Amino acid sequence: MNRIVTIVVGGFIALMLLSSTMFVVDQRRYAIVFALGEVKEVIRTPGLHFKLPPPFQNVLYLDNRIMTIESPDAERFITAEKMNILVDTFVKWRIGRGEDQPKKYFVSFGGDEARARDRMSQIVKAALNDEITKHTVREVISGQRGQVMESIRSKVVTEASQIGVEIIDVRLKRVDYVEQINNSVYDRMKAERVRVANELRSTGSADSEKIRADADKQRTVILAEAYRQAETIRGEGDAKASQIYAEAFGKNPEFYKFYRSLEAYRATFKNRGDVMVIDSNSDFFKYFKGSGAAAAPAGKK
Repeated sequence: MNRIVTIVVGGFIALMLLSSTMFVVDQRRYAIVFALGEVKEVIRTPGLHFKLPPPFQNVLYLDNRIMTIESPDAERFITAEKMNILVDTFVKWRIGRGEDQPKKYFVSFGGDEARARDRMSQIVKAALNDEITKHTVREVISGQRGQVMESIRSKVVTEASQIGVEIIDVRLKRVDYVEQINNSVYDRMKAERVRVANELRSTGSADSEKIRADADKQRTVILAEAYRQAETIRGEGDAKASQIYAEAFGKNPEFYKFYRSLEAYRATFKNRGDVMVIDSNSDFFKYFKGSGAAAAPAGKK
């Protein structure tokens, strides 16, 4: 009986020792085998692996997936023209795939991901500060944004490789002015728009006056030309009429005198209230008494 118990206990102990020498590496993780704090091996191949039982050797697992660091709040930076801007960033990173990169990562942070994130945030912030101070707001936002991002990424990659980290990407999510500068920028933009609007109004008013003056000039010229043509036609008509009158009345001068006298009578006695004080024997009334005047000479004869 004692022998059976001994065998069972020995088998259990052997099984425990055997299980402590085996470990499984997931495809999403690296395994670092170390003894007494010294790194012995970095295992990247997924599957079943073996090691010495503790305390001779231990295993630490590191996540090898791509991770993201996003700034919780916008960081303030100063541009080349001494203006404050707020920048939000995010970083895609993972433990380096190089031969010694996982070891560097372990030595740098002891496998603590939180420490690694803090260190990466500091590296990114330093690179942003160093690069943004060399450029203007316009260059950071649009003018040379690609070049700025490439310079920042290059600096972050260089720093991160020294601590066993591979940088996949670094991006600026948002670049904005601080509140005080926003107000001044909006005021400046408004003033610029007002200036442009006033300039357009002035230009339009000047063009309007020019068009109106040209129209008035053309109107005056047209009216003057029309008046000239009308007077010419009227003069030609009067001359033609005078010619016709002369030809017609030249055939009988006495009838012409009679006709002209009738026109004078018509114009003189147009209104019933008209009064004239004149000698009745004057030539003006010659044709009023023409019939009697004509009869007297005939009686004498």
